[in-house]
Amino acid sequence: MRLLSSVLPLILLGLLTPLMGLDDYKTGPLAEENPSVPKGKVTQMPPLESKIFAGTTRDWYVYVPSQYKAEKPACLMVFQDGHDYVNLKGNWRVPTVFDNLIASGDMPVTIAVFINPGNDAIKNPKPQSPWRSSNRSVEYDTLGDTYSKFLLTEVIPLVQKDYKLTEDPNGWAIGGASSGGICSFTVAWERPDKFHKVFSTIGSFTNIRGGNVYPYLIRVTERKPIKIFLQDGKNDVDNQFGSWPLANEMMNASLKFMNYDVTFVQGDGQHNSKHGGSIFPEAMKWLWSDFKTK
Repeated sequence: MRLLSSVLPLILLGLLTPLMGLDDYKTGPLAEENPSVPKGKVTQMPPLESKIFAGTTRDWYVYVPSQYKAEKPACLMVFQDGHDYVNLKGNWRVPTVFDNLIASGDMPVTIAVFINPGNDAIKNPKPQSPWRSSNRSVEYDTLGDTYSKFLLTEVIPLVQKDYKLTEDPNGWAIGGASSGGICSFTVAWERPDKFHKVFSTIGSFTNIRGGNVYPYLIRVTERKPIKIFLQDGKNDVDNQFGSWPLANEMMNASLKFMNYDVTFVQGDGQHNSKHGGSIFPEAMKWLWSDFKTK
């Protein structure tokens, strides 16, 4: 019954979309601060210099819910392009959404890591924004286990110095949008022993750096213990690298064929986070609905 109540708003949203204007998505009440809900703390961490991605540095942030207690390990969720997700005025507003969902019991106590892509200060001394970081595509669009190694050896151990995290992979999630979406899937695909949950919106499962192979690879690989939430819009990008709407439809079809636990929500949006942000709270309810607190 709880799972049905989590998925039902997503179904209703799909029914209501034709009544809305093109890409006319808004954040809902769960993305608004509630004075009666305890607020977690967001800390901007010292810039992180990577050895795996040599010569790069990046900003990152850590959110810790007020309910966290050292004697009880917390769940973990890692967000790529962290600057976008930590923003309390943007489309995601993750700290506020997590505050509300953790307080209501719709999510376990979860520490969030918001990490930006790396930038080479020599190649790109003054990027216009974190979106223009010089190493973003290399880190996010490249298949293989390099980025997962970066998270597991250089980032998460820094978090574990101060906070206890569950060792249950069903308590570890990862998410992102566009190139951050395929990056998140790649991490779980490479390390399902660590990450069981994936949140991908407008995912770039196209041929930027070979990501177009996933729908075919999924069908010939033994099913992995991954739960995936996908979102895309029918008016997403279509260019020389591929069709984003078609690629996400193919991902969904392949995952369903292999009996993965997958939800795919398709709207009429373009290549932005309006739709993803509007359904983010309900997506989190669904993604975390099977986590059992021990």
